[in-house]
Amino acid sequence: MSRNASSKGPGRADRKGMSLPEIIRLFPDDEAAEAWFVKTRWPEGVTCPHCQSDNILHVKSRKPQPYRCRACRKHFSVRTGTLMHGSNLGLQTWALAFFLVATGIKGTASMKLHRDLGITQKTAWHLAHRIRETWRDNAPQFAGPVEADETYFGGKEGNKHASKRRNAGRGKVGKTPVAGVKDRATGRVSAAVVPNTKTETLQPFVEERLEPGAMVYTDEWWAYRNLPNRQAVRHGVGQWVDGQVHTNNLESFWSLMKRGFHGSYHKMSPKHLDRYVREFEGRHNQRDLDTIDQVRGMVRGTEGKRLSYRDLTAGGPAYP
Repeated sequence: MSRNASSKGPGRADRKGMSLPEIIRLFPDDEAAEAWFVKTRWPEGVTCPHCQSDNILHVKSRKPQPYRCRACRKHFSVRTGTLMHGSNLGLQTWALAFFLVATGIKGTASMKLHRDLGITQKTAWHLAHRIRETWRDNAPQFAGPVEADETYFGGKEGNKHASKRRNAGRGKVGKTPVAGVKDRATGRVSAAVVPNTKTETLQPFVEERLEPGAMVYTDEWWAYRNLPNRQAVRHGVGQWVDGQVHTNNLESFWSLMKRGFHGSYHKMSPKHLDRYVREFEGRHNQRDLDTIDQVRGMVRGTEGKRLSYRDLTAGGPAYP
């Protein structure tokens, strides 16, 4: 693995990245990838995903489930009980996909995964959404001070087909609101799609992410006015910073996500927008780790989760 030679060079000099030749050498084939996944998932030795017993029989010739638990007598593989369960993709493909998504700071479109991995675009789209699930965790609580803000995602009304226009004005019309909180002490972000930007929505959203007594910095939007320990700047009159009071750090996060929206994905449907928000949140929160540790964390985040293609394509948007 390579380290940036100078702190003045591009990228982060305090963390180790990985080049494409290095990642290919690490995962030259499915067998090597499987060994790496096993070591990553079970660093202390293989345990049964059904009963957690470590009394395991390994029969290499018994594919695709080479492990048998002597306690519950069930067979399993490194995919069992994870987002990779039931996938026909090789583990080398999965490993390379994790790497591509982890390092694509502005997002990695399914068309790119389709071309880079040699799989269909439909498969790539499903694969990318399953990887985004690795970052699905409970909302953290921040000690503060924190910045709270909201933004909107969606296409311009004038660019939509006439049948899809709401004909109710411009600006936020037809767009989906997203709320977020950023902790200044840790630099971590917690963001999610919300049904609206009213007080009854935004105030609980912020409060459940704060430890008692945490200072909150917002803009003048009235939905934040009853938050305890709140200070605000007045964007409406051109005030962006008042000493320590500003939301510039969180707005930088929105800016990066919107560059991904326009430059990589071009469209994020309301139905799946929260998955994209989770992707940018998760990648942001692990940005201080070395690349290989980012990928390890994502792999561990696959445990106990499933996302079938049927579930992915069913129903409408679900707000957290």
